[in-house]
Amino acid sequence: MHKSVYDIIKMKKDGKKISAITSYDYTLASLCDKSGIDILLVGDSAGMVMLGYENTIPVTMEQMCMFTEAVSRARKNALLVADLPFMSYQASIEDAIKNSGRLIKAGADAIKLEGGVSMSETISAIVDIGIPVMGHIGLQPQTTMLSEGYKVQGRTKETAIKLIEDAKELEEAGVFSIVLEMTSHEVAQIISETVSVPIIGIGSGVGCNGQVLVVQDLLGMFEKIKPKFAKRYLNLSEDIVKALENYKKDVEIGMFPAKENWFSMDDEEFKKLREQIGS
Repeated sequence: MHKSVYDIIKMKKDGKKISAITSYDYTLASLCDKSGIDILLVGDSAGMVMLGYENTIPVTMEQMCMFTEAVSRARKNALLVADLPFMSYQASIEDAIKNSGRLIKAGADAIKLEGGVSMSETISAIVDIGIPVMGHIGLQPQTTMLSEGYKVQGRTKETAIKLIEDAKELEEAGVFSIVLEMTSHEVAQIISETVSVPIIGIGSGVGCNGQVLVVQDLLGMFEKIKPKFAKRYLNLSEDIVKALENYKKDVEIGMFPAKENWFSMDDEEFKKLREQIGS
């Protein structure tokens, strides 16, 4: 039986740190799940990592459903949360409910959407029909990048107070947890201590109740963006390129495939074939 939202809430109550990984495909999600990661997040960052977009804005519901289905087939133990992409929930509550349902049908246990006070009514409506919601404040890639750019949030008293208010509003709206992205660690600590739901940090310091990273960043596979907060545990890009170079070389000099890599006819059948074709 995989984890539920109640298991994640209980982890905060018990003082246990929560591990979350953003993953988009069956192969890597299988390994993440096998490792014991608590939450698999199918993020709209798939647009950049998997599809090569410059940002998350072009990502569609169809694409998010496809990635969610792939990860859901891999998941056996973790909670699975999927992102609502840009403009799949902002225009109306009806859109938000309909598209949340699509992600649940694709295999998610819960959905995630960006926004603080302005999204509280939408979140309440989704929660009211029985779909768990993870909030997302701080740096909000779908909208903050359009207006403010890529910068740390909550470095002034005014912006800190706004973030704290947003977190409390999301808690009141019924979220089971909140992702806090690129926020000063002081504000992240305060929010983690003042709201009851787990705070999952990304670039927001050690005071959060849990952490999330993109698996390709963790493994050193995504070279396009190298965020300061992403710790690399491996540098697979170099290893993968080296392996491919070795494969290319083996093909060129005839070392691959070797005898153990191909299939053969029965000797007697091969003899008959030779006789048939006259050679």
